[in-house]
Amino acid sequence: MIKKSTVIVGLSGGVDSSVAAYLLREQGYNVIGVTMAIWDGQYKSTGSHACYGSDEEEEIHEAREVARKLDIPYHVFNCSAEYKQAVLDYFKSEYLAGRTPNPCIQCNQLIKFGMLPAMAKKSGINFDFFATGHYARVDFSEKSQRYVLKKAVDQKKDQTYFIHRLSQAQLKQVMLPIGGFNKPEIKELARKVGITVEDIEESQDFYSGDYKDLLEVVENRGDIVDSKGKVLGHHKGIWNYTIGQRKGLGIAFSEPLYVIGLNKEANTVTVGLRNETYNDTFIVSDLNWISLANLEHPMDCTAKIRSTQQEREARIEPLENGLVKVTFFHPNDAITPGQSAVFYADDVVLGGGIILSVMR
Repeated sequence: MIKKSTVIVGLSGGVDSSVAAYLLREQGYNVIGVTMAIWDGQYKSTGSHACYGSDEEEEIHEAREVARKLDIPYHVFNCSAEYKQAVLDYFKSEYLAGRTPNPCIQCNQLIKFGMLPAMAKKSGINFDFFATGHYARVDFSEKSQRYVLKKAVDQKKDQTYFIHRLSQAQLKQVMLPIGGFNKPEIKELARKVGITVEDIEESQDFYSGDYKDLLEVVENRGDIVDSKGKVLGHHKGIWNYTIGQRKGLGIAFSEPLYVIGLNKEANTVTVGLRNETYNDTFIVSDLNWISLANLEHPMDCTAKIRSTQQEREARIEPLENGLVKVTFFHPNDAITPGQSAVFYADDVVLGGGIILSVMR
């Protein structure tokens, strides 16, 4: 008798992860639902639906109900201490350094696809694979002998940007069952399971309160200057701003102004006109390569610097110390240090890293 493989599925109580569990069960796997508890109540929360917030207990209840409907075992693991160190502390340090982080990418790599399955294994659950409801696909390339991350069939829902930091060891163990479906098909499958799709919100952000709560800082006044250094106004802390921001500057000017630079050492916020937000060349550090073992020669590809942005044609070139120079074929706006740049060849993720600096 052939032994069935066991898959633990990260359940959030939402439609996508629920359908992922359903599909795997229908395919004959032994399915176990798991959820990470990350909310420790330390910060004020509005209670709106988000990954990190005070409504976590309600979401765990929803996930437990999904497991009951699917007749699968269910476990909750407390990852709050690890989440604070890996995500919240990182979020704070990046903002205070004048960079704009992406906590969701950090969480996926270290907590959701890292600590959660590790805790499940430590608890005594024996499993072969870890699955989530992300819109993406994993494949194995015989040519390169590497696991590859590919875009979802429904490219409007594609989430490869958020999980591009997964290692080869993680990808080897990962299953992404809904990557081959579009959202309407997933909703229809949810109705089959008995999940009322209209009643379940999708997480839109990582925190359901004011970001400033997480920073725990006191006012630190400084100057708002133009690109020539002329003082145009004042700010109460560079962490209140991000590259490309237009609203909330508090400066009267003949034309709209945008944030084009943040300087921690000088404690200044630099603003400029719309055309000054555009650039074409930047440096990326902390690279994670997926379909490549490493970037050894210049390569043309497409790249995106925000999750909501369409990919743009670019050239990537290896530099010393593992850095990569990225040059867009056409100028892009609001290239933001701290954010992630992800590189693609058609529907395959080449890899990605953290924007270190912009070359002006």
